Amino acid sequence: MSKVAIVGSCITRDLWPIVGAEPSDLLYISRTSLPSLFARPLEGVETAQEPPHGLGVFTHRAMVNDLKKRALAALVAYQPTHIIFDFIDERLDLFCVGGTIVTHSWELDVSGYLAQPAFEGAATISRTSTACDLLWLQAADEMAAFIQSTPLRDAVLIVHEAQWATGYQDEAGELRDFADVVEIFQGKPAPIAEHNAMLDFYQPAFRARLPQAVSVTASPDLHLASAQHRWGLSPFHYVDDYYREVWSGLKALGV
Repeated sequence: MSKVAIVGSCITRDLWPIVGAEPSDLLYISRTSLPSLFARPLEGVETAQEPPHGLGVFTHRAMVNDLKKRALAALVAYQPTHIIFDFIDERLDLFCVGGTIVTHSWELDVSGYLAQPAFEGAATISRTSTACDLLWLQAADEMAAFIQSTPLRDAVLIVHEAQWATGYQDEAGELRDFADVVEIFQGKPAPIAEHNAMLDFYQPAFRARLPQAVSVTASPDLHLASAQHRWGLSPFHYVDDYYREVWSGLKALGV
């Protein structure tokens, strides 16, 4: 029986409920970035036992794990048979602070933690900047070395390749176009074309470092968002047929 780990986003985690399945065993690592995964913990940050108002238990834990750098140890301890990577959460900017790097997620924004002294002097590294590209490539090298030097090398590695949708189905089933720039979360605009160019850069770069990884993707015509998606309208909340096609590819790989 498979034990699946996801290092990615809801585009992969949503597969199970959307196709009417439930994994018997699943580790889901999200709200992070490859450069943040391999950075050291942020010193001095104080995190609450219970999620601050407005945050769920899982989303708060994912954000805290990014600050405390717990994900890689959890990944090795989990002993997955399959690891699925997707890079949709790589849309988030990074903070350089306290000699380390953390992910600037919506959860971090609303948690209240940014007001703590640990975040004093935090500098933003824009996701679509050359600096972020260089950090990401270095971290991709580290991920490849990490996998090869741990029992993770025995897992089936899968890259769920995706693109942000440029159009969507509205509530009535009519096709509409997104604006060229959308908000990732309040106050964080993101040009769709720039993020798709980034994914076109990240995905083959990652596969080049881990040539044993298998790519799974949906047909270009299924990169279509849906206003009826369980999490609402977004360029990476797709129509159900998208998930069904990716699911079929994963099942063929033993997931």
